[in-house]
Amino acid sequence: MNLSITINSTERQTHVSVSGEIDVYTAPKLKEKLFPFSEKEEMNLIVDLNGVTYMDSTGLGVMVGVFKSLRKHNGRLQLTGLSDRINKLFMITGLADIMNIKSGVEGEEV
Repeated sequence: MNLSITINSTERQTHVSVSGEIDVYTAPKLKEKLFPFSEKEEMNLIVDLNGVTYMDSTGLGVMVGVFKSLRKHNGRLQLTGLSDRINKLFMITGLADIMNIKSGVEGEEV
């Protein structure tokens, strides 16, 4: 179960590129990397999932937790690069209705 996370951060915006599988084994690593940014005031967090080949409910849970933490701290979450399968997960669960999901250019302002 491999997961690669690359982070580029400025004071107000962080761009995180994720590749590999997000599951019960790798989700804690993703949570450990994302949560510190979600607790900063007015942070714009862009998570590029273009390289993610698999995500289970544990991964969805991490995204929901990060989303809630960002909202609590007046920040915003943008998910980009979702595969059709992963996008479908967000659609089925209703998360696509509350989260900012874009297929646009990586790193654009949210």
